[in-house]
Amino acid sequence: MEFKEAEKKALLFRDERDWAQFHNPKDLAISISLEASELLETFQWSGVDTHVEASNKHMAAELADIMIYAIYLADELGIDLPQTISDKIDANAVKYPVAAAYGNARKYTEL
Repeated sequence: MEFKEAEKKALLFRDERDWAQFHNPKDLAISISLEASELLETFQWSGVDTHVEASNKHMAAELADIMIYAIYLADELGIDLPQTISDKIDANAVKYPVAAAYGNARKYTEL
């Protein structure tokens, strides 16, 4: 499924239930943070931070919740999310040129 199609589906789901009235930027930002914490919780007590196979479905559901709330927030703020993501990647490409950033985890100010 393309992102734009998923975005439309999420907004339609919200609108069919008349939930936009409850979606102000503050509460949506809080919801994104809460869902991100639930995603992080899937790693708690895992013993190995990179061992995710057992929690993969749960992680996918939490990631979907984060994205849905991000779609709602972008809609509330009048942000074209796919375009904004593309623009951010372009800006990051300038900050992190391949020649300097390849295989390097340093922040752009340290490259």
